[in-house]
Amino acid sequence: MPNYTRDLTVIIHMKVYCKQILETLARFENSFDIFIKDNDFQDSISMKIFQIGELVNHLSSEYLNETQNEINWSDIRGMRNRFAHGYFEMDKKVIFNTAQKDIPVLQEFLNKEIKRLSL
Repeated sequence: MPNYTRDLTVIIHMKVYCKQILETLARFENSFDIFIKDNDFQDSISMKIFQIGELVNHLSSEYLNETQNEINWSDIRGMRNRFAHGYFEMDKKVIFNTAQKDIPVLQEFLNKEIKRLSL
């Protein structure tokens, strides 16, 4: 089995961002109406999603290959690239839905992986 020490460190950082995203959503009552009107809310969520995408670039290719059937790393990285390079204006509904629906799934996966890689 490959040494996944660095991957574990990256995953722990990703988990922190997931937790922060979910806490921010809760603070704003999971409201899309507030999200649309509040630039700070938008920026907070967007930057954390961006950071998660950036961290994917620091996972080993062995780990990415091993887990690719469980998590679509290329989509996470792709969203980061859209934020970073401004390929087009980011759709606020996509950002909000990612935070609300995809981040809990990612967080659950990361929790499982932290336990697995910590053994």
